[in-house]
Amino acid sequence: MSAQARDHTLADFARTQATLPGARIPWLVSARRSALERFAQSGFPGARDEEWKYTSVAAIEKRAFLAASRQDGHELAAAALVDQLALTGSAVHLLVFVNGRYCPTLSAPGRLPAGATLASLADALESSPEALEPHLADAESQTIFGALNTAFMADGAYLHLSRRTVVEQPIHLLFVATQAGASISPRNLIVAEDGARATVIEHYAGADGAVYLTNAVTQIFAASNAGIEHYKLQQEALQSFHIAGIHARQARDSRLLSHSISLGAAIARNDLTTIFASTGCDAAFDGLYLVSGRQHVDNHTRIDHAYANGTSRETYRGVLDGRSRAVFNGKIIVHPGAQKTDAQQANHNLLLSRDAEIDTKPQLEIHADDVKCTHGATVGQIDDNQLFYLRARGIEETMARSLLVHAFAHDLIERIRVTALRTRLEKILFTRLPQGERIRELA
Repeated sequence: MSAQARDHTLADFARTQATLPGARIPWLVSARRSALERFAQSGFPGARDEEWKYTSVAAIEKRAFLAASRQDGHELAAAALVDQLALTGSAVHLLVFVNGRYCPTLSAPGRLPAGATLASLADALESSPEALEPHLADAESQTIFGALNTAFMADGAYLHLSRRTVVEQPIHLLFVATQAGASISPRNLIVAEDGARATVIEHYAGADGAVYLTNAVTQIFAASNAGIEHYKLQQEALQSFHIAGIHARQARDSRLLSHSISLGAAIARNDLTTIFASTGCDAAFDGLYLVSGRQHVDNHTRIDHAYANGTSRETYRGVLDGRSRAVFNGKIIVHPGAQKTDAQQANHNLLLSRDAEIDTKPQLEIHADDVKCTHGATVGQIDDNQLFYLRARGIEETMARSLLVHAFAHDLIERIRVTALRTRLEKILFTRLPQGERIRELA
């Protein structure tokens, strides 16, 4: 990292720290400064950092983004995007964030059951900081961008579910970016007590042509028998940058279902981790990335089976066109004593262009002997035999290729259990395929 980039970031923090939420809360001030010191010492990750070996962030470092600020006019510009992106035809609790700040005039949180708290993180820090301290004061930053998020976090969503509380309707967290040159740092916190359940959709988008950086972190704490169904849809502006971490900790017999869909941004990086902190935990990770042009998407996942009788299923699929590039690094660690672990991992990639590239690295680290674990990866172009089968039945080549791509991606889309979101993604897939409308009529 250049000294100029480091000094710019430190100066930006000095400029904004007094306006950040919790600026007078001692434990949060300490956490912010500790995170910033970590960045000052290590800087942005480079080619020598093994976890960032195939993803250069030099373009982000050179941009000299500034922490997003409240500006007049952005709410009006965001309103049109919210109209397009909100999940219509479905009962949802909608929270809208414009350039990382909660916007109540565009939100519609709806009526929540007793025992459920849904608020902006900034408001929660103002009203009940003691409830957030156990989760934010010593939060693991995972990556250097996570540390920067801790230093600069300005707002985000706070969801707390008391014991056995169930939120039936999905919670839609819509983050809209309109401020060019901004660094936006949302922090979301989801805490589910024993037996609680909820579905959360984390959705990122931005104004066409805007160049900005989203650096988001979501923390999920699932207590015993809790169930969290989490969807992340990333469709940022194609000139923008998106770095994000989703970090979960699961207690006894809890369940985490994660769907990650990456469609936008020039560079997108997703770090998804969960720790099985007791026995009987279950996690399912599904991911889909559709990229073209010179887009770059990087998915790093890690599942720590730290106790016995844990189950995990992971399936990521990618469709790459143009000169796009993707990275998949999936790690499953079975710790000593984690007997009866059942873990499966797969990454499949479809290259539509000779210039598209994928670096895939599924990994298993097994330190217990009574386990059932599998992992694998495939990379290839459209199967000639399948193409011939369709052509032999009178289907033109362009249509045949689109049908095969649709089948490859739709296998993951159909796993999405929120109908409005699944319908939205199917529509996006059709618009990206040649003769997609004809395929839609046949589907």
